[in-house]
Amino acid sequence: MSGVAALRSNPWLVAGGMLSAAAAVLHICIIFGGPEWYRFFGAGGDMVRAAQAGSSTPAIYASVIAVILFSWSAYAFSGAGLIPRLPLIRTALVLISLIYLARALVLVPIVLFRPWLASPFVWWSSLIVLVYGLFYAIGTWRAWPGLRPSR
Repeated sequence: MSGVAALRSNPWLVAGGMLSAAAAVLHICIIFGGPEWYRFFGAGGDMVRAAQAGSSTPAIYASVIAVILFSWSAYAFSGAGLIPRLPLIRTALVLISLIYLARALVLVPIVLFRPWLASPFVWWSSLIVLVYGLFYAIGTWRAWPGLRPSR
């Protein structure tokens, strides 16, 4: 399927893949941006202090997250037909959707039980991953019949 055809048939997964890829690139940029970038994008104090001390730990964590996000992007693009079918496509897309949505829902118990922890970062990041999760979930639902295992 061509890129245009995939976009027409499943703009949800195409957009979800683009969002995940953008988040992956952002994590790589944070590594190069240094401690101030870690702080601005919500890394905990320990991670910021480690970056200030020149530790490689924050960069390793951010790199692992970037690799995961790039792989999620690939699954979205595969589900949309932009790239060849990846293994366990249905399972992966459902799990990715659930992980994004579960991360978004972390906001609920924080607001209910520890409202002092509901920083602007928690609110914004929860809303952002809610959008990501909805794109993946709707896109997966729309693509579901075409994602059947081949015989």
